[in-house]
Amino acid sequence: MNDRQSTTSQPDDTDEDVTAAVLVIGDEILSGRTREANAGYIAGILTAAGIRLQEIRVVADDQDDIVNALNALRSRYSYVFTTGGIGPTHDDITAQAVAKAFGRSIDVDQRALDLMLPYYQTRGVELTPSRLRMTRIPDGADLIQNRVTAAPGFRIDNVFVMAGVPSIMQVMLDQVLPDLKTGRRLLSETIKVSAPEGDVADLFTEHQNAFPAVTMGSYPDFTGGVIRCELVLRSIDAETLSRAAAALRQKLSEIGIRHV
Repeated sequence: MNDRQSTTSQPDDTDEDVTAAVLVIGDEILSGRTREANAGYIAGILTAAGIRLQEIRVVADDQDDIVNALNALRSRYSYVFTTGGIGPTHDDITAQAVAKAFGRSIDVDQRALDLMLPYYQTRGVELTPSRLRMTRIPDGADLIQNRVTAAPGFRIDNVFVMAGVPSIMQVMLDQVLPDLKTGRRLLSETIKVSAPEGDVADLFTEHQNAFPAVTMGSYPDFTGGVIRCELVLRSIDAETLSRAAAALRQKLSEIGIRHV
């Protein structure tokens, strides 16, 4: 990222939980016109890095809604990643809303202009007033460069503002990931059960109570018309996870339910 007034710090792995939220912005998501594809990708990348995604919100292209959601999320989680609303059209108001949330001014940023001008000049495309909207960056923000179309995202404190187009969002996320503090990675173990959820629900509930430090979830599987389920156990502690999984397998065997 390019610094003007740096708001970043060096990443530092920690034994503490590092948490995150995703704020998806856009009327097109809420109307169903566009299928949301970014949150799941971000979740996978963050989980693998040791950052626990704990909330996803979707809000309309409404400045007050964006400001209120952003302020709530950034005060609660280590990081907030926004996607959408930083394009050239009149309804792309994310940058303006983020500036308001932080009490910052916003204007054309020379660093962003320097990134975008060569991109458009080499393609013989005019940098119109609409396209210039994508150079408006809140004061004091760090840029997140965009290798796809040059129009940057930006970071203020613990908030990362990224594009809504998945291919662009992904390269932005790749760029910022090395700068993030990470915690212990969330490990998981899946037990595939040859029975419907109802047959193991009581046992699984009791097992969750016996291992409160392990997050457990049950997911039905109807592949091939056969009713099965997957029992997924998650923990940041490998030893605890291993003990919980072994104990669950033993309990399933004792009541005659096949599993792998």
